[in-house]
Amino acid sequence: MHVDDVHEKIVSINQVSKAYGKQEVLSQISLNIYKGEIFGLLGPSGAGKSTLVKMLTGLEVPNEGDTYLFQQKMPSLKLMERIGYMAQSDALYGELTAKENLEFFGALFGLKGKALQRRIDHVMSIVELTEHLNKSIHHYSGGMKRRLSLAIALLHEPELLILDEPTVGIDPVLRKRIWDTFYELNDKGTSMIVTTHVMGEAEKCHRLALIRDGGLIAVGTPEQLKAQTHSSSIEEAFLAYGGVKA
Repeated sequence: MHVDDVHEKIVSINQVSKAYGKQEVLSQISLNIYKGEIFGLLGPSGAGKSTLVKMLTGLEVPNEGDTYLFQQKMPSLKLMERIGYMAQSDALYGELTAKENLEFFGALFGLKGKALQRRIDHVMSIVELTEHLNKSIHHYSGGMKRRLSLAIALLHEPELLILDEPTVGIDPVLRKRIWDTFYELNDKGTSMIVTTHVMGEAEKCHRLALIRDGGLIAVGTPEQLKAQTHSSSIEEAFLAYGGVKA
């Protein structure tokens, strides 16, 4: 992350709350995320991470508070072209090949012809699935589906990647490779928001928000969070702030 980017706010979440009926999922969340960051949302399953990122994509609307992307209020259809979103569940068409999936999603973003084919070749190379381009999704493993979902999120060269549990079900070797990809994209200027419940992944982020039971319990760099709690790991820091074991 470049120092010059620190003052450019790309996400602003102001006093956001969300409930489904009587069940409160998020409570009074306020958070700023800056250009060039790999920002992590860390918390156990059910903490509210997915609901929060869905608000950033316009898939959910808060009951209270406001969410801004690139200084514009969400939800906004025109902002979607600037965002790459990878959901926790793979949104793929199983009866189609990987190439057909990519062509379909590329068309949604206005990509076509040679430009689309170039992007497909590029993103499949990034996720190391080039040799499986014409294979039906039915024959993809869970890890391959996650990588294809990442390729789709990258297809239109978004400024901001929002990745919800991007490495769930992926083996440690492949997880490292995917994080290497994240760093490479970040070095080229892509900002990222990553949700995770894996403590080791949280350590890889520039800054973290620790979330428990729909509330924000701490925000800072991994080093700051560990120093403030005299902890040797993010897991210890999370527990020290009143978290529960992920």
